[in-house]
Amino acid sequence: MKRVFGASKKKDPPPTIEDSTDKINKRGEIADEKIKKLDAELARYKEQIKKTRPGPAQEAVKARAMRVLKQKRMYEGQRDMLYNQTFNLDQVSFAAEGLKDAQQTMSALKSANKELKGMMKTVKIEDIDSMQDEMMDLMDTSTEIQESLGRSYNVPDDIDEDELMGELDALEADMGAETESDAVPSYLQPDKEPDLDAELNLPAAPTSHSAVPPNRQHPQAEDELGLPSVPQASVRS
Repeated sequence: MKRVFGASKKKDPPPTIEDSTDKINKRGEIADEKIKKLDAELARYKEQIKKTRPGPAQEAVKARAMRVLKQKRMYEGQRDMLYNQTFNLDQVSFAAEGLKDAQQTMSALKSANKELKGMMKTVKIEDIDSMQDEMMDLMDTSTEIQESLGRSYNVPDDIDEDELMGELDALEADMGAETESDAVPSYLQPDKEPDLDAELNLPAAPTSHSAVPPNRQHPQAEDELGLPSVPQASVRS
């Protein structure tokens, strides 16, 4: 059958936006390179026009420069058109990316909605209200039990404010008496030694300078037997 009718050729996949953008950008780069070369050539022709005198030679240089300028304008128009196409492709790409994001968001929301519906089937608001009411009853019962266990026995509840102030004043007086009784009694304090000199009013003992009389400040020399020695002058006489 393939020999009779021939085999169908495989179709190439359509170009993507990214592929088209890359091709156009490459063409724009080629146009920019050509424009740069033409600018350099125009600068050279400009210098030649300045150096040549008016006449046929200068007119020939001007004609060449005019031709180069027309080529430059043509390439600039092509470059601008390519840049416009790139801009349009970028806008389409951004729009396509936004639609893809919207599709992913919608699919995520659908799956989350499905899960929430399945979870809501297992949770009922009536059950939650019933459980809350039951918890409130249990808390009230627990509070009543605690209050019943915390009651005091044989404690009068009708206490007047005057009685309360009287009890507080009596308690303060008792605390003051206990504070005074906490001091050390006199019979438990250590004994102090009496000052006998102050009690007898005795004079103070003389010092070493006043104990020696004035005439005894230079004692006379003594011999070996303890007698006053005789001066040498009297012995010679």
